[in-house]
Amino acid sequence: MINPEDIFTISSAKQFEKLALKVFRFQHENNLVYRGFCDFLNTDVQKVKSLEQIPFLPIQFFKSHEVVSNADAVQETFTSSGTTGMITSRHLVTDVSLYEQSYRSAFSEFYGNIEDYVVLALLPSYLERSGSSLIYMVKDLIDLSNNDQSGFYLNNYDELIAKLAELDNAGQNVLLIGVTYALLDLVEKQNFNLKNTIIMETGGMKGKRKEMIREELHEILCNGFGVQSIHSEYGMTELLSQAYSLGEGVFECPAWMQILIRDTEDALTYVDSGKTGGVNVIDLANINSCSFIATQDLGKKYPNNSFEVLGRFDNSDIRGCNLMVM
Repeated sequence: MINPEDIFTISSAKQFEKLALKVFRFQHENNLVYRGFCDFLNTDVQKVKSLEQIPFLPIQFFKSHEVVSNADAVQETFTSSGTTGMITSRHLVTDVSLYEQSYRSAFSEFYGNIEDYVVLALLPSYLERSGSSLIYMVKDLIDLSNNDQSGFYLNNYDELIAKLAELDNAGQNVLLIGVTYALLDLVEKQNFNLKNTIIMETGGMKGKRKEMIREELHEILCNGFGVQSIHSEYGMTELLSQAYSLGEGVFECPAWMQILIRDTEDALTYVDSGKTGGVNVIDLANINSCSFIATQDLGKKYPNNSFEVLGRFDNSDIRGCNLMVM
């Protein structure tokens, strides 16, 4: 077994790699779906000695298989959002305390004490369905803020506009977490000049608006809210950890999470720093599921381990993933 405390006390790249290899062997032994995938690739477990040699499970497996690494009872089932009729991902979480420890620790690392903030959430498309891991996290952060001003907003934009102005004018530190299209809706209704508020977008137009490049989106939001930068959160249903961007779309991971960038033509090789490829995520908090996931995102990584997300693979041509799906 892996001790969760070992995950959240990583302090060096060497320590990360050593634990990642230990988690790989654990999941290969205990996760039938992951082992089957590794067998499909003819993986010799004894020869896996580095992060780059670990097989990454294509994220689509969460739509068709139960990806678990133990026989414990499922405490939470997180599901991805999707349009009617679309097959969604299901992440079966057998120890939700690992998720809580992961996002609480990461928030503290990037933003400090949650009690220093009023947390406002504008996440209508997530709030209107069940099974959202983002809603689970934000609800907990709202509770942990220990402030009765914190809370969720659905379509009551006028009430949120008044609350933002009131809190900001009072000098209160505010964190507004919003789905992208709803933040755009908000600044179309009201222009702000916020001095004490962090705007964090969680991505996603959810079919409500046309997609736009990050530079254009952030310029509109910066102008609309009167802030210098837009923060972002990079997480997904299939993970238990998040990376954060404090501006310019450049993300950093907590110590137990890391990104590798695979070649889009050959999913088993990696590209150099600064080059675009498919995003592979190592999430060591995801020990009871799968910690090694090949996403459908395109991105690039920099020498200091920060990274950017540049878009998604065209579903008709996910070469790097389709080659590997059984």
